[in-house]
Parts: sequence; C-alpha cells; structure tokens
Amino acid sequence: MSETNTLIDPYVWFAHLRQHTPVSRMENEGPWQIAKHADVQRILRDHTTFSSEVSTRPPEERDGAPSMLFSDPPVHQRLRKLVSVAFKPSHIEAQREAITERCRRLIDAMPVGEPFDLVTALAAPLPVMVIAEMLGVEDGDMAAFKSWSDAIFSNIGDILFAEPSAEAVAASEAMNAYFLDEIETLRSSPEDHLLSRLVHVETEEGHLTDEELLSFCRLLLIAGNETTTGLITASARIFHEMPDTFTAIEASPALATSFVEEVLRFYSPFSATARRTTEPVEIGGQSIGAGELIIPLIASANRDEEVFDEPEHFKMDRFPNPHLGLGVGIHFCLGAHLARLEGAITAQLLAQQFNTLKLVNPDSAVMGGLGGPKSLLIEMR
Repeated sequence: MSETNTLIDPYVWFAHLRQHTPVSRMENEGPWQIAKHADVQRILRDHTTFSSEVSTRPPEERDGAPSMLFSDPPVHQRLRKLVSVAFKPSHIEAQREAITERCRRLIDAMPVGEPFDLVTALAAPLPVMVIAEMLGVEDGDMAAFKSWSDAIFSNIGDILFAEPSAEAVAASEAMNAYFLDEIETLRSSPEDHLLSRLVHVETEEGHLTDEELLSFCRLLLIAGNETTTGLITASARIFHEMPDTFTAIEASPALATSFVEEVLRFYSPFSATARRTTEPVEIGGQSIGAGELIIPLIASANRDEEVFDEPEHFKMDRFPNPHLGLGVGIHFCLGAHLARLEGAITAQLLAQQFNTLKLVNPDSAVMGGLGGPKSLLIEMR
C-alpha cells in the first residue's frame, strides 16, 4: 500500500487504540470508543443492552418519525419488514442488467486522460439513480437528491445530539416537500414501485403516516446512496494503490465479488456507528454505566490483528473475511446485496474499459470517515 500521511490517516490511530486503549473515552466524560472486533461485534449483536435509540434531543424536536437506523424492536422490526421484501437478493439480482447498463452509460461519459471527479461522475449518481427508480422518482433531480443527502448525512451528529445546521434543516425541508408531493399523488394514482406500495400498505396500525413515509424516503435515499458511494470511492483508491487488482479483475471479472468484500473490510464505507447502554455493562475490562453513548469503531474492528491475517494488507482473495463493513445483527445493512452488486459491476466495467486508474491528489483522499469523500479527483487511461 502506498504511504499515507499518518497525521490524517485514521487507520494509524485505530491501530494505536487497539494496541493500547481498546475501550476508552473519546474526551473527558465523552462517548466511549470501542476499537476491537470482538467488542464491536458484541455491541452490534446485542440490541437489548446496546440500544440504537441514541438521540438526546427531545422527541418533539426531532425530524418526524423514527428511522430504522435509530430505533429498537418492536418499532425497528415493523419498519424493516415493510421494505425488506424490496431488498431480497432475488429482487436485487433481477436488476443486474439495468444496473449494469446504467453504470456503463456513466462510465462511457467519463473523460479519458484528464482529471475529473469520480463522485460527481459515477460514485454518487449510480446509487442515487438505482434508489430513485425503486422509489419511483427517477424523473427527479438527481443532483438535488445528492445535495440533500450530503447536507443531512454530514450533519448527522448534530441532528442526533445537538442543533442541526441551517443547511441540514433546509435540505430536510426540501426533501420532505418533494416527497410529500409524490405521496399525495400516489394516494390517488397508485403505481408499481416501492413508495407506492408503502403508501397503500395496510398494517396492524393502519396506513403509514406521512412522517413514517418520509422517514423511509430519507433512509433509503441517504443510507442507500452513501454506502455505495463510499464503496466505489474506496475501490478507486485500491485501484490506485494496487494496480494489480485492476488488471486481475480485467482478466477474471468474477474476482470482483471477493474484491468488493475486501474493500468493505479495508476501507469501510461507515467507519463507526453509535449505540447507548441500557444498563451497566463491562467491555474490555472497563465498567460503563447505563445511558452512556458508545461508538463502535467498525473501521478499526475490520483491521483487528486478532481476527485478520495481515490486516494492513489488501488481499483480494481473503477467506474467511468476517468484516463488519455492512454491520451485523438486526441492523445489518438492508441494502447489502444491492451495494455489493453495484460495487462489483462498477469494478468489472472500469477494469474492462480502462488500463489504469490514478488518484490526482492521493494524500487528500483519506478513507475512514462516514460514506467516503465528497469529492475524489481521478484520471483514467
């Protein structure tokens, strides 16, 4: 792997935490950060002790109905059950041809021999277009969808624990207004797509409210977009650092599947998540009280020396590969199969069409954040 500025490389810090303070306060009286694989996996699997209802903002100040990401059973199961059928592997696999064609068109439009932003050209529009079609809003403004997603997602900490920025509030209001118009139209004129089915579905508690429907739209558009965008930008960094992976996939496209799994481990799209303890608990020898905020460091867990052989090396054929890049437990990524499919198709088509992929400013392309960089200049040859 090429040298990275250790001052800004979070993986150097993660290694330090695993070796010296695997369970520690992030700051004086702040959240607890958890660095080792076994502890992170335990937290993600035990939703009873480690709740996903982490927000400290009063319910009346939050934006609408609870999201699946930040809810516990029974609310979580009810919400997930309503949309999980649309993300079944068989349903996603049926979209392979359409996703391949969409990806091919975006790649065909990319310039050759000059710098361009991979996020704008491919990594953002591909997943946004796929989710937009599932929701029946593919005629919408994809750039607006992405800008709303970025504004909300980059402000998620303040949305949960403090005061959201004016930009995030404006983005949320614009997204809500757009989807409320769509929902109102679908009530009188049903169509054959996921959002229409959610509008008309009858649950034990009756029809979904507008707030619940908006919660689904926000979740699918934002989470569905950010995971795959992060996966594609991370793949580009791997292609730059290890060109042999590019030529290997060109020679054997089937390798793209294991390549994607190792990318999810090596440069996890989501470096961390959050949970809150429901009772006193001990983790890694540390006693933690009830009601404490816990930050499981997924990206650190995925480089744990006790779980992965040579974790700092990218091994395209790594097996087994028990990474936590898409989560585990009841909050395992709903769109995991979709993200994997989009990532593999993208890797195959890039390797098919080009000889090399280079990052223009590799030192600025730091992985290990949430969802990947917002811009990534590359050059294709």
